[in-house]
Amino acid sequence: MSVQKRLLLRWLCLQVIFATVFSKDWEAEVEPKIKGLVSSCVVVPCTFKYPGEQLPDSRIRAIWHTKEKMGDIIYHEDRTKVLDSFKGRTTLLGRLSEQNCTLEIDGVRDHDNGPFCFRAEIPTFNQYSFKESCVTIVPTDVADKPNLDKKGFLEEGVATSFKCSTRHTCPSHPPTITWSYPNSDAIVNNKDIGHGIWEVESLLTFIPEEKDTNTELTCTINFHGGKHSTIQTPLYVKRKENMSHIIIPVAAALGTALLFGVMCFFMSKNYKQQIHELQSGNGIWNQMYRMSQRFRSVD
Repeated sequence: MSVQKRLLLRWLCLQVIFATVFSKDWEAEVEPKIKGLVSSCVVVPCTFKYPGEQLPDSRIRAIWHTKEKMGDIIYHEDRTKVLDSFKGRTTLLGRLSEQNCTLEIDGVRDHDNGPFCFRAEIPTFNQYSFKESCVTIVPTDVADKPNLDKKGFLEEGVATSFKCSTRHTCPSHPPTITWSYPNSDAIVNNKDIGHGIWEVESLLTFIPEEKDTNTELTCTINFHGGKHSTIQTPLYVKRKENMSHIIIPVAAALGTALLFGVMCFFMSKNYKQQIHELQSGNGIWNQMYRMSQRFRSVD
């Protein structure tokens, strides 16, 4: 065996040995299963490690492919290598220099199941497909129904708050939340709750009026891609008790009592006057009767 062949054989052996050793340093963390709303997007959180020193983005090539066939590529910086059904729908959101391989799949379709695996290639060094850490997408055609606070009676003129929220897997295009209450301002927050799931919530604060009672407050969630979901809750507004509600009835009662008292006074006075007049009239008739009797006795 020639010297060149022996050197080549030794080099190949070293490559096998180093590849076996280095493969222990290739690791990836990917959520194994994520539900994705059809027509919306799904973001797959992904982090990875590779042997050696930290490298810039330009030194690392990112590829996402199906687990069954490495040649079925759903993401590649060279779009000509991507499957036709995924062209224009996949975006690498993570920074490879930060060991972040997060992937976005937009316009989710009911056949975007996977499993999909990440592959890192470092030219002139090594490459690795993380087939032990792949993600399965579970497409769903129905948006989750949002959650909305349920409250009893609201007090007229007293500020109150309602919270409407829903979970999603599309943080790059989070759902928008609208309320049916007119001229209202709401505070919106979108937070990562882990495992590839985010939660968006809207906090609505308003001052209820008496006219709002027996109406419905509606919260509408509009998802990226066109789907939406709604939920309602009835409003019952309790009339605010204030001094006018007490003063007006009391004043009315006092006015009625005073009027009745005045009427009784004048009626009593008129009655006494009539009695006096009758008594005076009876005295005159008695005198005339006695005088007529005297005249008869003289005759």
